[in-house]
Amino acid sequence: MKITYNFQTNFIFSNRKPIRNWINNTINIKGKIPGEINFVFCSNAYILEINKRYLNHDYTTDIITFDYSDNLMINGEIYISIDEVKDNAKYFKTKFHDELHRVMIHGILHLLGYKDKTNGEQKLMRSQEDYYLSLRTF
Repeated sequence: MKITYNFQTNFIFSNRKPIRNWINNTINIKGKIPGEINFVFCSNAYILEINKRYLNHDYTTDIITFDYSDNLMINGEIYISIDEVKDNAKYFKTKFHDELHRVMIHGILHLLGYKDKTNGEQKLMRSQEDYYLSLRTF
């Protein structure tokens, strides 16, 4: 397992090891094997460029996940806009780090095969986010 963190903005966070353990545990609970997962923390401008270039979407978003998983081995790149996470935290009246963790586990759930296009998929995704957030020990 190799989880890496890259920062394309001035944001840096602590608790990296407990977060790695939490993500590893989530993947293991689902019966999968953690592979290489790269988190890229960036600005709205950066994620907008990724969204335009690779997904042909002309808007910002809080997360973009590229899934490179192979069978049981979970691999991928997860781009997270820190600007959007801050805005979401204000909007949902939650702590920034709680919202950041929600978005991070959301990306992991995408790598595990969860979708969020339909209302039913969104409801299932939210319940899975809540469950795995409840397993945090940090």
